[in-house]
Amino acid sequence: MAITGEIRGDRKPPRFKVTSLEVLCFVLVLALVFQSGLVRMLDVPALRTGSTVFVAICVQALPFLVIGVLISGAIAAFVPASVLRRLLPSSSALAVPVAGVAGVALPGCECASVPVARRLMQQGVAPAVALTFLLAAPAVNPIVLVATAVAFNDAPMMVVARFAGSLLTAVVMGWLWIRFGKLEWIASRALERLPEHDGTSRWAVFMESARHDLVDAGGFLVLGGLFAAAFKVLVPVSWMETIGGQVVLGVLVMGLLAVVLALCSEADAFVAVAFSALPLLPRLVFLVVGPAVDVKLIALQAGAFGRAFAFRFAPVTFVVAVLCAVLAGVVLL
Repeated sequence: MAITGEIRGDRKPPRFKVTSLEVLCFVLVLALVFQSGLVRMLDVPALRTGSTVFVAICVQALPFLVIGVLISGAIAAFVPASVLRRLLPSSSALAVPVAGVAGVALPGCECASVPVARRLMQQGVAPAVALTFLLAAPAVNPIVLVATAVAFNDAPMMVVARFAGSLLTAVVMGWLWIRFGKLEWIASRALERLPEHDGTSRWAVFMESARHDLVDAGGFLVLGGLFAAAFKVLVPVSWMETIGGQVVLGVLVMGLLAVVLALCSEADAFVAVAFSALPLLPRLVFLVVGPAVDVKLIALQAGAFGRAFAFRFAPVTFVVAVLCAVLAGVVLL
């Protein structure tokens, strides 16, 4: 007993650690104390516009991000890797278009597709196939196509052109990854195989996987929303009115605009139709590029697959998406 008492007496009391919870509580207390001063300081038109854009992007994307992480958790917990391998062709070159068409089955935006694609990789699916699904799912699912049809009710071929351009973008990027992609570009955590779990632990795995993906992806969604809000505030609307008669310039500008606005793929058609001064082709580029590469998607990919991957994958995706959209537009519009 004496020895036990000495051992207990030698133990040091646990040290207090400052975590994110304590920081959040401190910030909230400061906000309450200085509430009136903060309201006066922040009550300017530019900040009101930026905050509105930021909240709109997060509110649009968050439900679909939740859907994505729930699907991701379900794949981790309930879908054995052997089942996925049996469903896909053994050849990656053939599995890529299959994955592109399978994107029709995920009714979500690009935020939802990132955690699902990472989970597919962790279940042993080839990266080219998972990345094809990542690009196809937010652009060719029925919700997006119906929204496009409603927005462009006077131009029904926009729906066909968007489907063709987006699917072609996803498949071409999958094939390019097979030819030129390297596994070392992808963060090791995204390629770690998930262990098989027994039936008693599957729900625990589901909850933990979904919680981890939501926390991980949510922070990068906020970062992307901040970039998009800053662009909306800093770039004058009058600049867009000068490119109405220049198709080539319009294609480039609308492609870049899709990257920085970071709209949800279910809502971007209603924004594109508002650019009535532009021809259909630049607006089609906007609709094809947006779900494939934007600032919030780049941030999400950097968090899920690593910055080395995102900074290589995003620029190539942008070029391929613009070319595929132009090809689809020239043929179908």
